[in-house]
This record gives sequence, C-alpha cells and structure tokens, in this order.
Amino acid sequence: MLEALSYSFIQHAIIAGIIVSLLSGIIGSLIVVNRMVFLAGGIAHTSYGGIGMAIYFGLPIFLGASIFAVVAATIIALLTLTNKSRIDTIIGLIWAVGMAIGILFVDITPGYQINLMSYLFGSILIVSTMDIYYMILLFIVVLFIVIKYYREILAVSYDMEYASIRGINVKLFYTLILILSALSIVVAIKVVGLILVIAMLTIPVYIAEKLSQSLLGMMMISGIISTILTLIGLIISYMYNISSGASVILLDAMVLILFIVYQQIKNRIAK
Repeated sequence: MLEALSYSFIQHAIIAGIIVSLLSGIIGSLIVVNRMVFLAGGIAHTSYGGIGMAIYFGLPIFLGASIFAVVAATIIALLTLTNKSRIDTIIGLIWAVGMAIGILFVDITPGYQINLMSYLFGSILIVSTMDIYYMILLFIVVLFIVIKYYREILAVSYDMEYASIRGINVKLFYTLILILSALSIVVAIKVVGLILVIAMLTIPVYIAEKLSQSLLGMMMISGIISTILTLIGLIISYMYNISSGASVILLDAMVLILFIVYQQIKNRIAK
C-alpha cells in the first residue's frame, strides 16, 4: 500500500476523501438536525440534470452540477419554507425533472462516450487537480460561514420560530443551509456517487449525534469518523480492486451496525 502513495491519483484520492469527509461532517449534521435527509436526496439526484447539461455544452462537470444543484436548492427552499405540508411532492417533482433533464441532454450529446456509472456510484480515483482546488475552496467557504454565523444557523436549525422572534433572517439562513448542502453533495458525488451520497452524509452523523451534546460537537465527531472510515474504505478498495464508493459506504454501514449493537448491550447492562 505504501508504494501506491507515490501515484498522483492516489494522493488526489486521499486529499479528496479527507476534504469530502470533513464537509460531510459539517453539512451532514445540518441536514440531520434540520430533518431534511430526503430533501438532500432530492438535491443529489436533481444535480444529475447539471451533469447532463455540462456534458452537452462541454462544461466542467463540477460547474454544471453545482449551478444546477444551487438553483434546485434555492427553488426547494422558497417552496418548502412556507409550505412544508407539500414538501414530499415538491422534492419528488424536482428530483424527477432533474434526472429527466440530465438523461435528455446525455442522449442528445453527439459522440457521447463518458461513463455515467462514475457519477452514479463515484470514482474518487479520477479526481483531478482542479477538482481538488474546487473542494478546498468549498471547504474554506463552508467553514467560514459556519463559524461566522454559527449562532444563527444553530437557531434556525433547531427552532425557526424562536430564530424569527430573535430577529434572525430565517429565510436567508434556511436557503443558505440548502445551498451549502447542495454544493457539498456535488463534491461528495465524486467520491461515492449520487446514489450513495446520502449514506455518507448521515451514517457518521448518526453515530456522532449519540456521542455529542451540541451541534458543533456533532460536526467535529462526525467529520473525524467520516474521515477515518473513508481512508480505510479507500485502502480496502485499493487492496481488493473494488469500487471505492461502495467500499466506503459498506464500511460506514458495518460500523453503524456495530455501534447500535454496542449501544443495545450497554443499555441492557445498565438496566
């Protein structure tokens, strides 16, 4: 395994895995406490429309997917903030439309030869230098916003009515949370694919939620857990020549099951 570190694509994969894992810890915590896991899933699949359009117009995949995901997140935020009773219908509609647009543009792209499986299930081993720069920039932006506006984000995440009474612009911060989630989901797609991205955003957070007593603690613990599991998943995928995205998610799931079993045993002993 040590000799593999001399290859640039392995170095890129490790850097990307660490950045995306830390992002997942921060954004995944916000997604869970705001109870919008399904909503994040809708954004993830909607971003496929941006992938299809980027392929058709010859644009960078990250750029197309990011723009499309941000637009979708903004629309969802505007529609769900005041009408949450219809949230499932709205998300399902945007989900389906985004996927349909992506498929349509891929079908009409002349001479199309790109393998879409890498976007469905991830392909961290083909992360480019420009992808790394984009991930680093996004991580810095997310970290800056979360630190600067932590109290506002905390208030909006747990109690919108209280936040509104305190004079916090709920609409702005709710939309901001969704936009940051959309951008983070797009980079996570590179690691585990859009089908598995929600598992990466939620499994470490579930464990961290049981081990922490604050949103900040949840972000930090889930980021550490996600980073460790992602790196181990990459090692396993390299050793056995299997999909990196699937390796990471299955490892996450196994650790989650062991953690739940441990909690059950611990509770029974305590009783």
